Amino acid sequence: MRIEVGPGPVMIIGGPYSNLRATDAARDLSEHLGIAPANVICTGDVVAYCAEPEETARAIADWGCHVIQGNCEQQLAAGADDCACNFEEGSACDLLAKGWYPYAASRVSSEMRAWMGALPTTLGFRLAGLDFRVVHGGTDAISLWVFASERGIVAEECRLAETDVVIAGHCGLPFIARSGNATWFNAGIIGMPANDGTSDVWYGLVTPDDHGVVLSTHRLAYDHHGAAAAMRRSGHANGYARTLVTGLWPSVDILPPRERAETGTRLRRRTLRVTASAKAEASP
Repeated sequence: MRIEVGPGPVMIIGGPYSNLRATDAARDLSEHLGIAPANVICTGDVVAYCAEPEETARAIADWGCHVIQGNCEQQLAAGADDCACNFEEGSACDLLAKGWYPYAASRVSSEMRAWMGALPTTLGFRLAGLDFRVVHGGTDAISLWVFASERGIVAEECRLAETDVVIAGHCGLPFIARSGNATWFNAGIIGMPANDGTSDVWYGLVTPDDHGVVLSTHRLAYDHHGAAAAMRRSGHANGYARTLVTGLWPSVDILPPRERAETGTRLRRRTLRVTASAKAEASP
């Protein structure tokens, strides 16, 4: 599906994860930055770990931003029994999903399931002479984990995408990676910290300039104590409630060795300029 975006910055948000407070903070920020809903893109997984799935889905729908399906939207719309997150069977992540997914499924209305089912699985747009493609996990596989350290996977996914910049979500960690003439841009997620020992969540900006665009990742502080308290009241995922405060994931099963070793290490903001001639300049 092709969309039109305005000339100003495009805001990228991933994984609202049923975190209504973080979603509201992201919307407030977009308004403060003067970014219209037509220039906001959500990479999916609107509903997941946190306490307010129905409310968060409605907040995203009411925002009027562009949204693609994550695996959670696909599964909830289909009435499936699990999230299809691609967790290894029997892993800690898989066991934790057996707590939060039934909770979410029991609280999402038929109206919002229909909204989820009607969302596109990918988006494309053009900005500053560059072509962009928005996916959830991988280019073709919605639940594929793509991490910065796995250069071979990044290269293959960029090749499959056949575009200048791929905007992705799912993995939960913000990063920007080059592969040949293509760039993989994961803005992180707003519903859960990035396992770096801080309570901040992450979003991204695509900012046009005279040479092309600047891709950048940014921290977002919000009422994480309130979000954690709401989860504790529901009691469905206390491990993730602690994560909202500590910034540390309850399990690192899905992470490759490098990302696992970086648990608790504060992440830095990243920027990368991408020109229409496919040359890029990374910040140190």
